[in-house]
Amino acid sequence: MTPYPAYKPTELPWLPKIPEHWKIIRAKNLYSKANRPVAENAEVVTCFRDGQVTLRKNRRTTGFTESLKEIGYQGIMKGDLVIHIMDAFAGAIGVSDADGKGTPVYNVCVAKDEQTNNYYYASIVREMAKRGFIQSLYRGIRERSSDFRYEVFAAQYLPVPPPDEQTQIVRYLDSMTAKINKLIRAKKKQIALLQEQKQAIINQAVTKGLDPNAEMKDSGIDWLGKIPKHWEIKRLGHFSSLQNGISAPAEYFGSGFPFMTYGDVYNNYELPRNLTGLAMSSAEDQARYSVQEGDVFFTRTSETIEEIAFASTCIKPIPHAIFSGFLIRVRPNKKVIRPLFSKYYFRCILLRNYFVKEINSVIRASLSQQLLRNLPVLLPPVVEQEKIAQHLELNSNSFHEAIKIIENEIVSLVEYKNSLISSVVTGQVDIRNIPVDDFDPADLVSETEDDSEKEKNIINASEE
Repeated sequence: MTPYPAYKPTELPWLPKIPEHWKIIRAKNLYSKANRPVAENAEVVTCFRDGQVTLRKNRRTTGFTESLKEIGYQGIMKGDLVIHIMDAFAGAIGVSDADGKGTPVYNVCVAKDEQTNNYYYASIVREMAKRGFIQSLYRGIRERSSDFRYEVFAAQYLPVPPPDEQTQIVRYLDSMTAKINKLIRAKKKQIALLQEQKQAIINQAVTKGLDPNAEMKDSGIDWLGKIPKHWEIKRLGHFSSLQNGISAPAEYFGSGFPFMTYGDVYNNYELPRNLTGLAMSSAEDQARYSVQEGDVFFTRTSETIEEIAFASTCIKPIPHAIFSGFLIRVRPNKKVIRPLFSKYYFRCILLRNYFVKEINSVIRASLSQQLLRNLPVLLPPVVEQEKIAQHLELNSNSFHEAIKIIENEIVSLVEYKNSLISSVVTGQVDIRNIPVDDFDPADLVSETEDDSEKEKNIINASEE
């Protein structure tokens, strides 16, 4: 791709130059604010940070409560340009793919000229967000938020390519985005397969051992089946103490001493040395909610059962650290079970299946101490536990390296996609005569942002 033949300067802080034949016009001359009534039986439309605007049910099915009365909604129609007032800085800008209703936190914008391409301008406003311009308008409000009301949007100057160029830009970027997203999905499937293989090796090692010729016996537990004859089974509560994490008001968190969040446990087999959070914990708190070698922490409560009972083991103590009320600490006798064996045994998929089956979810899924105490634990001799753990450490490192390579490839693809979009929508490259391939519209929806948003929400869980 090559630049346009000629450019002209602009006075826009986020866009220094545009192609010579493009115009600059205020948004208020391109768009008006819609004020539609809500249609009967209209469903809720949500604007996501990856730029998709769709019915809420298409992307999220759990964890929502209706807090607004019908009077609080506004009508949205398919094809409207929708801007999230508070989340615009993070890219929550797009074109609705459905009729429905949205909250007052959305600017619903209608083009004054039918030749104005809403998909092009969704990309332009998202570019303003990516370059930090929208956030720069609101230095006085809380971090990671904006107040991008219609009046502010309307006052902004926007580039205006000819209508046929807007259409070509949108078609070209849709085609390229679909190709890149398809590649990313394929790489995510590779990661999922590697993770399944890793989990299968862990399951085999911690429930059957490393010796394929070992004499077996019936465990007496359906979901465990046969186990090596010389292994023991004990309930977790017979050799462990249990403790729920701390609950405190919001001002307790954000500074002070190390604080273990839900995400520290959910995302790691082994507890990281650098914990995500901070808390103003007292010496008494640090004694009661301490984090010691061999401790195993379980996710205790969540919106869904699938996120409950993930375990992370502390291999090295973390001085002065305490842990969240969303977690349960299990402190086993290290003479009975070794920390490295715990790291893999308590992350075993068979245990995950056991917990999912046993936990009752009414409004919010929760793991009880009593259920944990009753958990059957397979106990090879301590020397054998160490051998199994070392075997799994070597295998896990191999899988980790393979997965890391693919994750880096995904990061590169996302960076390339973002760079391409930026260059094309702002006119830094000329794609007017580039042929556009057909694509599957389903490939336009990216999973990458969704995953990161989920992880962010998990990591940010810090107090009851």
